[in-house]
Amino acid sequence: MTRPGHPRPDNLPGGPPTPAPGQPDLVDELTDLVFPVIEEYLQRIGGADEFTTRQFIELMRSEPDGAAVYDEAIRRWGENPRHSRMVIHGQVIPAALRRSKLVEWAGFAHGEPDEDAIPAWWRLTGADTGEDAVEPAGSEPTAQ
Repeated sequence: MTRPGHPRPDNLPGGPPTPAPGQPDLVDELTDLVFPVIEEYLQRIGGADEFTTRQFIELMRSEPDGAAVYDEAIRRWGENPRHSRMVIHGQVIPAALRRSKLVEWAGFAHGEPDEDAIPAWWRLTGADTGEDAVEPAGSEPTAQ
């Protein structure tokens, strides 16, 4: 079985294409797509030293440029919306966050609701934030 635009056979029916040896897979390509927007938001984020992946995605989708790149990643994954969200929330966005030097993984977010991925906490590494800082949805400002 092949997917439109992907001449290689799928690993499983409806699954992502198998990359040729030495070629990036679709998760890598989508991580490259979302990284610049994620890095931009991390430079502007304010009000919280820590946030969950879900809070960050809500922030990202709250502005037109973030929503556009998120929607494009979902579209490019090409499965049904639920499965596409699971990949984008659970692999692509966390991979882009791990790539950034502005944030570090702070552990699993036990008890935090997230129907699309295993919830995780992220911590800003102390990088400068701009005056036009935005806060992740559901976060509470931290005292300075």
